[in-house]
Amino acid sequence: MRNPLLDLAQDYDFPLLNIFWTMMLCFLWVFWFVLLMRVIGDVFRDDDLSGWAKAGWTVFVILLPYVGVFVYLIARGRGMGERELRRTQRQEEVLRTYARESAAITGQAEELSRLAELKNRGDLTAAEYEQAKGRVLGS
Repeated sequence: MRNPLLDLAQDYDFPLLNIFWTMMLCFLWVFWFVLLMRVIGDVFRDDDLSGWAKAGWTVFVILLPYVGVFVYLIARGRGMGERELRRTQRQEEVLRTYARESAAITGQAEELSRLAELKNRGDLTAAEYEQAKGRVLGS
């Protein structure tokens, strides 16, 4: 005896399931591609690796993509986060140093402008202006 529900299921294609499966495959492909780019980026940003080691990891990851990425994550995955943290901290320190230097230069320029204005109005003598200018410039 034939099952009518089984016959009904075989007659239809379930397009919603196909859409879900296609979306899942696209998501996994994009996820893997992002992971591959992170691994390659980590290889080239790591200053501890020699040029030959970088070339070796890159060739391994490109020739055997899935295996290469998984082996890299197993072998060097723990250090990826630490290297990213150190790189971010170095960038933040460079940004802070730049901001401090820019603020100091801007502050000096504003102070010199104010002193020049006071001298032009006659509130400061030339000697007082030079003395104050020397203090601002740190001379």
